[in-house]
Amino acid sequence: MIVQATQADYLTLIDLWERSVRATHDFLPETEIAQLKPLILNEYFAQVCLHVVVRDNQILGFLGSSEDNIEMLFIDPDFRRTGVGSSLLDFAVKQLGIHKVDVNEQNTQAVNFYKKSGFEVVGRSELDGQGNPYPLLHMVCPQ
Repeated sequence: MIVQATQADYLTLIDLWERSVRATHDFLPETEIAQLKPLILNEYFAQVCLHVVVRDNQILGFLGSSEDNIEMLFIDPDFRRTGVGSSLLDFAVKQLGIHKVDVNEQNTQAVNFYKKSGFEVVGRSELDGQGNPYPLLHMVCPQ
């Protein structure tokens, strides 16, 4: 079941985010994770519309979106490859009408996930959203 998250979910989401990042973002040094964590918890969560996948009262993944972009999509590492990510992406495209995402180029698992789901690379930025040297691929899903 996909439902809108509340501020009461933030601590669960930041824990899930950190475990997911550690499982997929091996290019990020520990210092970057430590710097990002409070920003995401205290600022970024409040700036996006958050939806979560809940099964048996447990949050398995979440989607953060803006009006026209998937800003974050993270899955509990224990539930990767179980359809949670695909459910959230399908929800974003079909229910929210979002067809764009920026993905860390070095996160090849995510890049491949989006490509397999029909997204195509339409651009590239040398720096990430914080101005760090982690290139982003700009991807869209043709409508």
